[in-house]
Amino acid sequence: MATSRPMEWNGNHSSVTMFVLLGLSDKKELQLILFPIFLGIYLVTLIWNLGLILLIRMESYLHTPMYFFLCFLSFIDICYSSSISPRMLSDFLKNEKMISFISCATQYFVAAWMALAECCLLATMAYDRYVAIGNPLQYSAIMVPDLCGKMVAGAYVSGFLSSLSQTISCFQLYYCGPNVIQHFFCDLPQIISLSCSNPFTTQMTLLLVAIVVGFGSLFVILLSYGFIAASVLKISSGKGRAKAFNTCASHLAAVTLYYGTALSVYLSPKSNQSMKWDKVLSMFYVIIIPILNPLIYSLRNKEIKEALKRLIKRPTALCQNSIWAGVITMQGRWR
Repeated sequence: MATSRPMEWNGNHSSVTMFVLLGLSDKKELQLILFPIFLGIYLVTLIWNLGLILLIRMESYLHTPMYFFLCFLSFIDICYSSSISPRMLSDFLKNEKMISFISCATQYFVAAWMALAECCLLATMAYDRYVAIGNPLQYSAIMVPDLCGKMVAGAYVSGFLSSLSQTISCFQLYYCGPNVIQHFFCDLPQIISLSCSNPFTTQMTLLLVAIVVGFGSLFVILLSYGFIAASVLKISSGKGRAKAFNTCASHLAAVTLYYGTALSVYLSPKSNQSMKWDKVLSMFYVIIIPILNPLIYSLRNKEIKEALKRLIKRPTALCQNSIWAGVITMQGRWR
């Protein structure tokens, strides 16, 4: 595909002002088929995650640290999906998938902020599960609202600062020629490869953030589950072990999906063939995981199911009471 190069003159050089996103496919027929599918996925993602947040906020029974963290995980998934899906959906209907330099930087900043914050939040949730299983009697004393709030704030601030450092480092590079991004969103490794200046500092920044935030969070998760496993093995009854493991199953599934796909994309060797596979995996952790997280935490969770049943019964009971009140009033008038 020939590169499109909108540029502006800057002294003796020209600089790129627009990037071209290749998207998931260059076949128009396939794009028209994918549009309603991904539109449906995006809308369901918004509805399920917003619904989960509202359910947790409305049910006092769910006002515990675990669901407090889950609320913010759903919010991250909404922001993460919204940073990429609307643009991707509009590109399905365009012949030329152009994105401005500033828009590209903004998209990457928000997406990276949410992705890195999710890493930190998943580590926080792992620690919460360790305290719940390893120190059940002291759980309420340790996981107080003030600490939970600080942990969530720390996750968001860490993601923000890490993403900001990556974005500034990448987009202050000089771009003078090729402007085609072989992806459906502005992904940093793809953008760096288009730079005409030395990307060493940017690559080191990217590596440092990946080690400190990405692998640092993974280390905390693995360490927490190591202590959880040791605590579970101390439980004498098989039923008690199963119950303890059940409290971690949803979080463990979410961590496996998130880190499994992300590591597959960014640690696999790059080639022309692997680029197509990277798009598929990227689509999974950017588009599919935000819709799976509320499902993972809801389908196997009795407390969520019971809260949802109570919420559904409320308007039904209210409606029945109104009907009976109306009937009694009418009877009184007839008499």
